[in-house]
Amino acid sequence: MERRLQNIYSGCNGSIDGTPLFNDFLLSLPDRECELLCPRLVFVPLRTHDVLNETGEPIKYGYFMNSGLASILNVMEDGKSVEVGVAGRDGFVGMPLLVGFESSPSRVIIQIEGSAFRVRALALAELLHACPVLETGLLRYGQLLGLQSAQLAACNRLHLVERRLARWLLMCRDRTGSDFVPLTQETLSNILGTQRSSITLAAGILQKEGAISYTPGHVKIINLNLLENAACECYGALVQQASRWNNESGLTRRAL
Repeated sequence: MERRLQNIYSGCNGSIDGTPLFNDFLLSLPDRECELLCPRLVFVPLRTHDVLNETGEPIKYGYFMNSGLASILNVMEDGKSVEVGVAGRDGFVGMPLLVGFESSPSRVIIQIEGSAFRVRALALAELLHACPVLETGLLRYGQLLGLQSAQLAACNRLHLVERRLARWLLMCRDRTGSDFVPLTQETLSNILGTQRSSITLAAGILQKEGAISYTPGHVKIINLNLLENAACECYGALVQQASRWNNESGLTRRAL
């Protein structure tokens, strides 16, 4: 059940109205911007398969992800989809709102249940003018999402499924902070744009190498170094570029 946050400003230092705070944007805001933003936020639980944005439809809310994982999907006319980005506690869902657009170009769906702090689209538009730190942070995050999309387009075309699966598991871990990934073969096949049988084979290879343990519906990372070695170059490319941009901007973020 959603919960509106009223008169709860406490500096955004670790919690809002007693709710533990993990979202990078909210944790990095100065006091004045917290005072303006927090009364506009609504805390909402996010269930697996909840759709936050739908292709071609109006964006009613922006979501500061607090836990769990959202998947940004490009959906074809036949219903097939492929993932072009992910957002966890590092991120925000509803990026077109930042530049005045009202509709979503992609479907954004919850893959791993969690929670978010939700803000109405109109309220966000009003707040951005008064919250330069928030606005700059979100615009920079948009560049990271663009980087993800470009890299994943190349990755899905050029790399073996097991290497792509390793890359995705690492990206998931970075955004959830968990070694457990509760996803089915069907979900993983939709994310990576491949067949279920290919996911089974890829997971089996990673398990044989000692990087993960795998049972239908559940993946556990058991050796991070082995998983990093198994991943394609795309994971390292994303990490390195994000690190360069963070150094250039003087920010310290978890986004990769």
